[in-house]
Amino acid sequence: MKQDRDLEDLVRQRVRSLRLARGWSLEELARRCLISPSTLSRIETGHRRIALDQVATIARVLGITLDRLVESDADDDVVIRPHCDENRGVTTWLLSRDSNQTVAKLRITRDVPTDLRVHPGRDWFTVLSGTIVLRLGERTILVGTNEAAEFSTLVPHAFGAHDGPAEILCILDHEGERSHLGPHHHPPPVSR
Repeated sequence: MKQDRDLEDLVRQRVRSLRLARGWSLEELARRCLISPSTLSRIETGHRRIALDQVATIARVLGITLDRLVESDADDDVVIRPHCDENRGVTTWLLSRDSNQTVAKLRITRDVPTDLRVHPGRDWFTVLSGTIVLRLGERTILVGTNEAAEFSTLVPHAFGAHDGPAEILCILDHEGERSHLGPHHHPPPVSR
């Protein structure tokens, strides 16, 4: 199938590029992967199919997840489309995601919610435009454009826009992502 060949070619190109970016010879990567240099050479040049166990080992040695090594190069992986939650007054762009944190841009049109939440971790955000009202326990703090806030999320907290829409860039750990973005923000799987 053409799609399978295209994916294999993409993986081969990534393996070779990552190897070269690390300054490793073919022999060095082969040694670290416990395979022969000739096998690795045939894998990189397309003269040998890549076995799943070899792909997993090569990805691990190169310091990349298997998912990242085989992810599609379709435009859907490049273009970040907003998710609008009109009920919550928040539009979200997920800018990056790894196993420990999420970076997101949020456009907030809602007032600060009355119910304060608590979850493990820390939150960090910087205001790109407008002003954010941050409620931390009994305190109410205005955070303006080009200002940032960082706080323990064990303190009851909530935030909203002050006098019109505001946009923030935030970094959230796993608990913060679930609390602030909700489960509906996980992007749909990319079709291959």
